[in-house]
Amino acid sequence: MGRRLELHEKLKELFGSDHVYYQPPENVKMEYPAIRYSLNGIFTFRANDSLYGKRPQYQIIVIDRLPDNAVIEKILELPYSEYTRHYETDGLNHYVLTLYY
Repeated sequence: MGRRLELHEKLKELFGSDHVYYQPPENVKMEYPAIRYSLNGIFTFRANDSLYGKRPQYQIIVIDRLPDNAVIEKILELPYSEYTRHYETDGLNHYVLTLYY
């Protein structure tokens, strides 16, 4: 859990805002622009029939009314990150990224 909290602080720092939410429940009213992220899986490294490492995979969604947000480029500068897709709903742009952290 320590690494996840480290990621949370890193995302707040890159975003320049506290509007960073980890797996928010339905009753939480998010303020936009925002980052919503969740655990998407865990990549495991194995050799000689043993687990020797693992890296959590997070889905990061940058949500903004504007069509561009500078934090996307900042997140893509982190190692093991990639841009996945974009979609728009309810007048909000959603930029989906994948990050191993």
